Amino acid sequence: MGETAAPRSTPRTAAREPRGGRAFGVPVLPTRFAVPSVPHTFVRRPRLTQRLADGVDRPLVLVNGPAGAGKTLLVADWLARDPLPWPVAWLTTEADDNAPGMFWAYVLEALRHHGLPLPDDVGTPARAEEVDHALLVRFAAHLSGLRDPVLLVLDEFDRVSAPVIAEQLAFVLQHSRPALHLVLISRTEPLLPLHRYRAGDEMVDIRGADLAFNQDETAALLDRHGLDGGPEAARLLTERTEGWAAGVRLCALAMDETDDPARFLKEFEAGRSTVADYLLGEVLATQPFETQDLLLRTSILEQTHPDLANALTGREDGAAILASLERANAFVTAVGHSWYRHHPLFAEILRVHLRSGQPGLERELHRTAARWLSGAGQLVSALPHAAAAGDWEYAAARFVGDLAVGGLFTGLDADRLGEVFAAMAPGTPGPAPELVRAALAFARYDVTGGLDRLRAAEEPPARDPHDPENVPELPPVRLTRAFLRVVAGRLAGSAAMAEAGAADAAAAARHVPPEHLARHPELDALLLTGLGAARLWAGHLDAAAEALRTAADSCEGPGTASPRHEALARLALIDLLQGRLGRAEARAREAAAEATRNGLLPAHCSGAADLVPAAVALERDDLAAAGAALDRAAESAGAHDDPVVAAGLAVLRARLLLAGGDPTGSLAQSAAAVARPPAGEPSPWADAHLALAASAAHLALGDPKAALAALGARAGLPAVPTADTAGAKDADAAAVAAARAGAPWAAECAVAAARAWIAGGESARAIEVLDPLTTGGAACPAVTVRALLARAEAADGSGDPAAVRRLVIRALGLARPERLRRPFLDAGPWLRRALHGRPVPGHDWLTPGPAGARAGGASRAGAGGGAGARPGAARPAESGGAGAVLIVEPLSEREHDVLACAAQLLSTEEIAAELSLSVNTVKTHLKSIYRKLSANRRGEAVRRARELELL
Repeated sequence: MGETAAPRSTPRTAAREPRGGRAFGVPVLPTRFAVPSVPHTFVRRPRLTQRLADGVDRPLVLVNGPAGAGKTLLVADWLARDPLPWPVAWLTTEADDNAPGMFWAYVLEALRHHGLPLPDDVGTPARAEEVDHALLVRFAAHLSGLRDPVLLVLDEFDRVSAPVIAEQLAFVLQHSRPALHLVLISRTEPLLPLHRYRAGDEMVDIRGADLAFNQDETAALLDRHGLDGGPEAARLLTERTEGWAAGVRLCALAMDETDDPARFLKEFEAGRSTVADYLLGEVLATQPFETQDLLLRTSILEQTHPDLANALTGREDGAAILASLERANAFVTAVGHSWYRHHPLFAEILRVHLRSGQPGLERELHRTAARWLSGAGQLVSALPHAAAAGDWEYAAARFVGDLAVGGLFTGLDADRLGEVFAAMAPGTPGPAPELVRAALAFARYDVTGGLDRLRAAEEPPARDPHDPENVPELPPVRLTRAFLRVVAGRLAGSAAMAEAGAADAAAAARHVPPEHLARHPELDALLLTGLGAARLWAGHLDAAAEALRTAADSCEGPGTASPRHEALARLALIDLLQGRLGRAEARAREAAAEATRNGLLPAHCSGAADLVPAAVALERDDLAAAGAALDRAAESAGAHDDPVVAAGLAVLRARLLLAGGDPTGSLAQSAAAVARPPAGEPSPWADAHLALAASAAHLALGDPKAALAALGARAGLPAVPTADTAGAKDADAAAVAAARAGAPWAAECAVAAARAWIAGGESARAIEVLDPLTTGGAACPAVTVRALLARAEAADGSGDPAAVRRLVIRALGLARPERLRRPFLDAGPWLRRALHGRPVPGHDWLTPGPAGARAGGASRAGAGGGAGARPGAARPAESGGAGAVLIVEPLSEREHDVLACAAQLLSTEEIAAELSLSVNTVKTHLKSIYRKLSANRRGEAVRRARELELL
């Protein structure tokens, strides 16, 4: 797979000598225009060649994968076996092509070489360093005018990294349509605007994962080498090499040297296996001593830098040796920026050889690598080497001293760091190891264990500043400890702990160099989100929003995507608690977009981002959407350990069960929920909302006394007050105080208490509580709407229909912007009875889609006669609820006559003749009817009138 035979020309056109034979004084190399030959052991892969064939009609095909993935031979095999009826030009690019003039000179010559004549007026770049834009315009114009398409293949395009060339190539590709089709073969994604081509379905992507051999292809390769190891051999080899084409072939070559391929695979892990002998004998042994020494010592590394190689060998020849190995394809590949990597199979065998040949050296090499990488600012890469050396004190000291603790909670390296320190020796002494253990516990949501470790990390004594091992210094230790206190406060539900930790962190940060802090933007982002979350739990919404907004606005740099997502999600939750559903929904969408944009996995996202759409969907009576959002929230990171998310899940599940017609299940859910994390403090909003859910369930079951008792037990209201006792005055005072409080949940508890009093026949007491909530502004529309409806219910009980209508109209006006359907569904059957025959126009928004209608029906069936049907769902006499609110104002006698004629399918002219009216007068009456019935068409008006028994 990895070999490349002598180049040949494309089979469709005859190659000719380059015109002039030179470009800017340098001979043009015809070999760069040759399509590589395919060796006889090559395994053709129809699943990929078919994708090439299907995609060649699009402007762009990108074959993108690592070295040795078989990219070039794949395209070459496709062109050889499935000839196109178009001219095909092949150009293998080189690093010199980063000069625009040189690149385009070779592109033009490649097309001419492969038989596509270009007119003289297209021209040729005059200078290697630049190309005239007019030349590109002429070139694109010429191509766009061709009758037949042209395919241009640019191999090894990753060598061309100049942005200006990418811009020029995109320009030519755009303006040469429909003739030019481009195939790019590259180790990296080119700088072309690929997102546009992907969005427009104008390109085909074949990536490294696509190029990896599957088991059948591995079996075919073994067969090409005359090896018959059976399906198991193919499976083992595919897994061992992870489908890497060059690795599969390398193993196949080694297996070909053995008498028993199956046994070879079983011995593959052993250092003295046949493949080890082959690689050590044919590769390592052929190298000079210095090269062998460097290969063995650098085999402990994932990637090698010349300076790091020098540190491991004690010499200064690392750069020259690595470059020569890479040029010789000796299992060393350049990965950019002077870094190299060994072939993983080769590196594994080298490590085994190192252990057997020089016992004890590997540990010292890891120690040296850890210090070099740490000094080079690559702490994440350094830590595994310190761990492999058993140098845990150094690893923990560097980790804390570098302020890298935030990496355990966010970023791409969180899992890797967790795995490294999970193996830390239990007896490792010192404050830094204890802080690391505390951070590991908190990252696993082990609050108790984390707090124990945090207490064990006492303030260390001052150390000698001249001690080279004095890492970390005191301020980073203090800052790390303070940061972990904030994390603990968030997880434990202790705002006091988080506030103290934030204050300590601010004090410690003043003694840390600013450039040191700037290297870890995730630390401040996590600290602010943790502080905001703790304040949110405690009900300090404004202070929480301040911290979270600062976090969201300042999150820039690596590792801050997750904190910003979480900050936005919790800001959305604050908006929800404050009754601003529209803003909460928009903020939740922003949080979701942030997660998508940064590729955060659902399991790593904040459950708060899904609590908000669940609650909004519930208020709008879309129970299916609410349930789906709650399921997503339950699968998020720490959903059952994060107190805010866990409490939100419990509350909304209870409300969803009640809305779905299961008040008993709802009551059990709220009773089982504990809105209080271990060692934490109660949350006023969580306790209140659980009390509200329990109270609503009791009320739906017809037990207003139990509803009041639930509020008293969980929301601070006296239990079961009665009108003829002194406790009644206390209850009234508590309810009024709650109504006047700034927290929306306190006001909502007052509304719930009022509804229970109304159900118990104590409307006068309810009115005293409700009046403060129905006058003045509507800071929280959801609460005010419920208060207005409860006040209307009290007015209905006292026989005041005018007040009922006035209050319901106000409630509708407040509910309409947020589309709050649930308060009307929860109001009870009195609402339809009260408004029957006294219609209110213009509120079609109360009618959701089919899913919402089904959900509302379930709610009504199980919630003890809750809101009732909507227009079009049932006749008024058959149900009682929100639908009645949509009845329009009464029709005049003449409007009723016009409507009756319209119901007989008479035309406008026929109605005018029947009623002795002018056509214009009939039209005027119809417009008034449409307005009053909230209809847009005649048939809709007739249908609605029949539903309302007006016909």
